[in-house]
Amino acid sequence: MPAVYKIADNIISSLGFDTSENFMNLTSGISGIKLTNRFNLPQSAQYASMVDDFRLQEVSSAYLEPGSYTRLEKMIISSVHKAVDGSEIDMKSPETLIVFSTVKGNNDLIEPGNNFSPDRIHLWKTAELIRAHFANPNMPVVISDACISGTLAIVYARRMLLSGKYKTIVVTGGDIVSQFIVSGFECLKAIDPLPCKPFDIDRKGLSLGEGAGTIVLSVEPPEKEESIIAIEDGSSSNDANHISGPSRTGEGLYRSIMSTIRNCQTEDISFINAHGTGTVFNDEMESIAFSRCSLAGKPVNSFKGFLGHTLGAAGVIEAILCCKSLEENKLIKSYGYSGQGTSVKLNMITETVTTPLISCLKTASGFGGTNATILISKRLWQ
Repeated sequence: MPAVYKIADNIISSLGFDTSENFMNLTSGISGIKLTNRFNLPQSAQYASMVDDFRLQEVSSAYLEPGSYTRLEKMIISSVHKAVDGSEIDMKSPETLIVFSTVKGNNDLIEPGNNFSPDRIHLWKTAELIRAHFANPNMPVVISDACISGTLAIVYARRMLLSGKYKTIVVTGGDIVSQFIVSGFECLKAIDPLPCKPFDIDRKGLSLGEGAGTIVLSVEPPEKEESIIAIEDGSSSNDANHISGPSRTGEGLYRSIMSTIRNCQTEDISFINAHGTGTVFNDEMESIAFSRCSLAGKPVNSFKGFLGHTLGAAGVIEAILCCKSLEENKLIKSYGYSGQGTSVKLNMITETVTTPLISCLKTASGFGGTNATILISKRLWQ
């Protein structure tokens, strides 16, 4: 089976500014979802997973001129730097491509009081700023497809690498939480008034989160690792069910999963990292899709209880955490889950444990009926 390999990564989130710090907090059972009153809304405070501004300024100042970049741009560029600095990755090579995944980009610039030019609101402009900063010669690719953006970006990168056009692709995803974002999800009645509880009987909606994630993929595996992480396969589909509601039968996700695992032995799938937003309809749909794929008995978790829903960054950040889980042989509990809340009983991971792991199925679903999945495995050097 053709595969591409993870050669570097980074996560910037409410739980830390590198992958190891984030993973350590996950294994310690620490959630980054906290009460915040930074949004000018009727509610005095909301639960959200927010990046520390002081740490962001401190980290980004090593790479960027103060006042010249937005919060999101600081997160993205800092994340890419922390992933590639000190490695042999050549950002200036014509054989290296940058893929940027996001849902709303610099959406905070629609609010008054900023000093940035109007074109900074555009996703292509953000991607171009990233490209220019690293002096990459290729036109960057923007993937913006609702909440599957990050996962779809990895699917796209894998296909481009296997086509032979590039040797290295830097997939970086990011989104921020702003008054605009919170207001939109509040209008949909999709936000839990308390921290989200994916797949739980008492779930009432999602918790929003922000951050940036960078995963560098290559056709060549890293040479210094005892084990290597491979993106074995990936797929996407659209169930065309509703502008915001998922298919009641899980048809789109079912098709995406079946396409992704068509060449693997299902007994080798050690766990499923679900989209798991905590909304009533998403979690129910996913449970049905897993059952239709004969995977309902597999251990399942969601990282949303730790990090919130980081939108266009979610697929990248969560894929990196899946890679880390495989490397460390740790199943991470699904934070916030206490009792079965879906019609199909799932094997939810309720305690973080150490156990031998082989591969992981990562799923994502989003508005417009979009679905994407990737299969990640750990390969040992022979």
